Amino acid sequence: MISSELLRAVVSLVVEQLVQSRYGALGILCVFLLGVGFRARNATCISVGAVIFVLLMTQA
Repeated sequence: MISSELLRAVVSLVVEQLVQSRYGALGILCVFLLGVGFRARNATCISVGAVIFVLLMTQA
């Protein structure tokens, strides 16, 4: 149980650092909105996060 939470925290930190280094503040916002949207089952947050993600990918 503790090892799975530790693994989740490490993966989360690695993903955040990767997104921040490559996509900046909008990348962090995108990951945050997608994470909150999935956890809260909020379609608005998921949609906004997905739109930001698509915009970032088209610029890359």
